[in-house]
This record gives sequence, C-alpha cells and structure tokens, in this order.
Amino acid sequence: MVPEKLPSWLQTYTNKISSLELFGGNCANHVLVNEYNPGEGIMVSERYTEYIDVITGHIVAHCSVFILQPHEDGPLYYPTVTTISLGSHTLLDFYLPLNRQLSDEEDQVPRTEEQRHVLSLLLEPRSLFILREDLYKNYLHGIRPLCQDTLDHKVANLEQCTARVEETLPRRTRVSLTIRLVPKVLKTTLFLGKKK
Repeated sequence: MVPEKLPSWLQTYTNKISSLELFGGNCANHVLVNEYNPGEGIMVSERYTEYIDVITGHIVAHCSVFILQPHEDGPLYYPTVTTISLGSHTLLDFYLPLNRQLSDEEDQVPRTEEQRHVLSLLLEPRSLFILREDLYKNYLHGIRPLCQDTLDHKVANLEQCTARVEETLPRRTRVSLTIRLVPKVLKTTLFLGKKK
C-alpha cells in the first residue's frame, strides 16, 4: 500500500477510532468508503456461464451469473476491522466456512448458505462495528442484497438496538466507512513519473 494523506473529514473519524486503542497502539491508516443502495450487498461474486443447447451441443448464450458468496477480509488487515454505518441500517451475516464442521461431535459439514449461517448483527445508522478475534479469524461475512430486513432470533445484538424481533426495516442508502490498519506500507512516496 502506498501511503496518502486522508481528507480532514476522514482523518477525524480515523483519529477517534485510533483513540480506542483497537490497533495495538498504532493509528488506523486505511479507510474504505462504500455506498450501498437498497437491494445491494457485499457478498456477491461474478461467475461466467455458457448455456449449451442439449440437442446440438452448440453454445447458445453467454452470461454472467452473480453468486451469493460470503467472504473474509484476510490477513492484510488482521486482527481488527472497524466500520461506521451512515444513512441506513444493514444486517451483517456471519457464516461457517465451507470446510468447517457444525461442532466437534458432528461429522456433518454444512453446505448451503442457510446451514452455514450462524448469526446476524444489526448495524444501525451511526453505529460502530468492530470485527476482531474469533469472528475475524473463523467466520465469513456478508450482506445479502435485499431491499428490507425482517429481524429474527438470529440477530444476536437486538437487545442493544432500537429494533425488535419480527420488525421489518426498509433499507435506504447506506454509506460505510471501513477504518483499519494496514501494517505493511511503503516507507517512501511514489512519484510515478514525476520528478521532485
């Protein structure tokens, strides 16, 4: 990563998050700003597909198919990622990886998204979410592409939120500020063809 100065409005949030001592005494140095409209999520991946005529064997169509697929943030940002939600709420879902058993006693490995879904967290507007430790290392996460969320018993933090079980919350435009520490950055500035 090449270090760049953050805009002052982002630096304000970065300083506040860093003051919580979440990054081992270091200051956060990376902010990802994303906008999500109703119906958009963060666990969608694209797969290219060909449709073949079963009688002739010829390719009749090509298209991109979008697959729901939870992800992990990986080792670059380990061990902590923080996210501020602005505008609208969202539900952040956590899943077992495909190769993980349900428990030590069971030899069944869950395969479907529903079987792998462990819990959800309601991220309300103006909330700070801190992803670390077990949830960071051992689970995948994602946001389903929905226009509204109906809250159920799998929303683990409802007691700390203003919404309640069985309530349906329409999504509006949400902006997320994902603030984290990237430990390995270049120590020098790149001038990319410019002499200084």
